[in-house]
Amino acid sequence: MAAYLIADTDLFDPAHYEEYKVRAKAIAEKYSGQYLARGGQLKVKESDLWSPTRLVIVRFDSFEQANKFYDSPEYQAILHYSKDAAKRTVVVLEGI
Repeated sequence: MAAYLIADTDLFDPAHYEEYKVRAKAIAEKYSGQYLARGGQLKVKESDLWSPTRLVIVRFDSFEQANKFYDSPEYQAILHYSKDAAKRTVVVLEGI
């Protein structure tokens, strides 16, 4: 069953974030990740609690694969590029 890694990213250093984007994509693909959305237009229709700024959605073959990607030594080694350039909220959601 597919799973989705969803990240809400509030960038404050877009140039630094570019290094993360290049490296993360290759690692995600190694774990079956396929980017479905990265940035792009966003319009919140209903929310009293959440004001997303930039969403990224990556589809993985399974919940396990998504977590293996996030927890992998390769990904953990580059995560600082993102954390140094943005405030983030990241969730992994099992599909149906």
